[in-house]
Amino acid sequence: MSTSITRRRTAAAALGLATALVLAACSNPDDGGTTEVAATSGGKTEINISPGQNRITTGKVDSIAAEVPEKIRKRGTLEIVDSSGSAAPLTFFATDNKTVIGVEPDIASLVADVLGLKPHINTVSWENIFVGLDSAKYDVGFSNITVTEERKEKYDFAPYREDNLGFEARKGSGLKITGPEDVAGRTVAVGSGTNQEKLLIEWSKENEKAGRKPVNFKYYQNDSDTYLALQSGRIDLYLGPNPTAAYHAATTGKTEVVGTYSGAGSTLQGLIAATTKKDSGLVKPLADALNHVIDNGTYAKVLERWGLSDEAVTKSQINPPGLPKTDK
Repeated sequence: MSTSITRRRTAAAALGLATALVLAACSNPDDGGTTEVAATSGGKTEINISPGQNRITTGKVDSIAAEVPEKIRKRGTLEIVDSSGSAAPLTFFATDNKTVIGVEPDIASLVADVLGLKPHINTVSWENIFVGLDSAKYDVGFSNITVTEERKEKYDFAPYREDNLGFEARKGSGLKITGPEDVAGRTVAVGSGTNQEKLLIEWSKENEKAGRKPVNFKYYQNDSDTYLALQSGRIDLYLGPNPTAAYHAATTGKTEVVGTYSGAGSTLQGLIAATTKKDSGLVKPLADALNHVIDNGTYAKVLERWGLSDEAVTKSQINPPGLPKTDK
């Protein structure tokens, strides 16, 4: 699907959204470094979670590398920032608990290859991604960052994945989330400052206007606290990126995804993008690099490697329409 096409998704269609991670997964006890995930197609994806990643690589493209601002070219590194709060299969630590792996660093590394730069990954808290971009400490964020109209006032975006959200509940909860009325009065955990939070706030307001109960919001410092609260019944749902929700449900067998939704609301397909400070001069080479790896097939190999082929885009369009400031 082209990122230039706005696609309406009804709640019912969103519930049926396919993801390559929803069925089942198990660790391989023989090597301690892979997780096997069943795909919706009936096949299986074996995910390497060891520090020895053998990442997919590609060659430098001189014409695109020449577009990079001179300061970065002279430095020779691409300062990439991602979030320590992310989880598999987006950004997480390998089995050595120190090597950063996942689909986000893999795509970032591919882009750095095209630009002729050495990727240097900086893992920080979510809010410090934007602090670091604002101060030019980091060049680009690859951290499941959704394109939003509000963020476009300060940042430039080059999309590389579809953005789909997942509602995760205890297995056997009987919950099904298709719209605002299904979360009325529910206790839901969500990340502060995320587009998931923005969507949930709008749903809660919609419920109040309709005479229904608002959402009871809960915030936790890390995933382990969130999932402990979910298992103990202190929260009904956790709203986060669908890939992480599906991966967690598949690998633990204790939770399930009970609803999915576009990260940009009901009328627009959300997009995840490489994010750079507005007018930094970097967004065009980022988009050109992404389009190059889309065209040469290495991008598809990375998504397939992490079981996320369903989230592919066919083109990286600079600053496409994003989550509206007010969902209507």
